[in-house]
Amino acid sequence: MNFPENIKYTKDHEWIRIEGSEGFVGITEYAQGELGDIVFVELPKAGAQIQKGQSFGTVEAVKAVSDLYAPVSGTVKEVNKVINDSPDVINKDPYGEGWMLKITVDNAQELDSLLDAESYKKLIAK
Repeated sequence: MNFPENIKYTKDHEWIRIEGSEGFVGITEYAQGELGDIVFVELPKAGAQIQKGQSFGTVEAVKAVSDLYAPVSGTVKEVNKVINDSPDVINKDPYGEGWMLKITVDNAQELDSLLDAESYKKLIAK
């Protein structure tokens, strides 16, 4: 399993990769594996506000539907249009082409409460 070092993780299996004042958000390789084949994703529109720890959408897989939780608060700048037509890209490349949202981060200090790769590995090993 892949655990990129350049991203932060939530205990709910979302990730965020910071690039300047923006962040790319998605679900982890572990999460997509647990869900199975992803068939639909419901996400907010550009301009929407998301709040740390609050649900911002859902991901539907063959096995289950799961809520998505914001790793930090911010404003949605862009939604990955690729996953509208091909949600299975999340299964194939959860940390690359399978990103879900591009956001402007409201409070960079919220990142401090997230897990690094090593801590996330320990979390899912339990």
